[in-house]
Amino acid sequence: MTGTEQELMTYIEEEDVKFIRLAFCDVYGVQKNISIQRSELSRAFEKGIAVDTSDIFGIGGGNGKEIRLHPEPDTITVLPWRPEHGKVVRMFCTLTYSDGSPVETDTRALLHKAVRYAQSKGYRFNFKSELQFYLFKMDDNGENTKIPYDNAGYMDIAPLDKGENVRREICLTLEQMGIKPESSHHEAGPGQNEIDFRYADPITAADNTVTFLSVVRTLAARNGLHADFTPQPLKGKAGSALHITVSVKANSGEDVTDSAIAGILYNIAGMTVFLNPTADSFQRFGKHKAPQYIAWSEKNRAQLISARINENGIRCAQLRSPDPEANPYLAYALMIYAVLDGIDNQRALPEPVDEDVLQSQSETKELPDNLEKARTEAKTSHFIQRFVPTSVIRLYCAD
Repeated sequence: MTGTEQELMTYIEEEDVKFIRLAFCDVYGVQKNISIQRSELSRAFEKGIAVDTSDIFGIGGGNGKEIRLHPEPDTITVLPWRPEHGKVVRMFCTLTYSDGSPVETDTRALLHKAVRYAQSKGYRFNFKSELQFYLFKMDDNGENTKIPYDNAGYMDIAPLDKGENVRREICLTLEQMGIKPESSHHEAGPGQNEIDFRYADPITAADNTVTFLSVVRTLAARNGLHADFTPQPLKGKAGSALHITVSVKANSGEDVTDSAIAGILYNIAGMTVFLNPTADSFQRFGKHKAPQYIAWSEKNRAQLISARINENGIRCAQLRSPDPEANPYLAYALMIYAVLDGIDNQRALPEPVDEDVLQSQSETKELPDNLEKARTEAKTSHFIQRFVPTSVIRLYCAD
């Protein structure tokens, strides 16, 4: 819902809301929250809710400064799996210090900043995501295993696809929360699933991604399963990706997609540690259609960037290297800045690479193939130094 703080207060009273979860993310995009009762909401809007974040990675970080959570009314959503009477709602928050200054590692605020920067230059962005994950069985003690829920393959159907009902429950729950998935299906790996989303503005798209992760984990557990979003949970099987499609509109009406692709290709090496933040992230590169080379194509959808025409007839670009452990706020912010870099500096778009096998393309650069190389690329990138706070770079690039 949208509206004023007073309208939201009225809604909470009329709908018998008992608890409000104030949500935010650590620097890696892992959702955190604190619950307050509705009697505390006025104070939250007026002054913010003080929290101790000394044990939350990259937020507060033991610097002795108090962090305050400021809920954003237009992000309110009911958590459908909580009680019907005495409802629980969630709102995303902006983070500040007690003096009102912004928290440097609040990546949601960094995305807000990127959106404002793009708007000031006459560009509007929309994103859609495709998220892959595995469903594993749990043992008799309720502990996670690496036993896939099924042995189905790409786009198989029931009874081979046992995740069908779980995906349906996930999609229906998301709809109840105001998020409308576009499609869902079984992926290539055993027990692997994918759910795709419609286009949304950058903040909404990132919020939806964080919400999705929470919903999938919650509903998988309610079905006696473990949802795994790591990039390479099973050796030798397909890894899980976070495919991000970006559409950019210029106020002038100009098609800037070529410059957008060129900007991402030019800066992708420095961006990689933020899109692929774990050592396991690099195990999927070059395997099972995951990209390895810094290349693009309109014909070969296995390349790093796939240029395509979307359902609205608008040319767009899909980046295929990120994985689900990426912080969506940081990923989308970097993509915005990279696109604008391509436009501002008139980056030359290299020739497309349409071949399935790139080993013969010796002139085509590769993505960093391990975490240490990705960290080095970030630390030496002028682009990253310009747009990512030093504190965030240090956290991602620390040994």
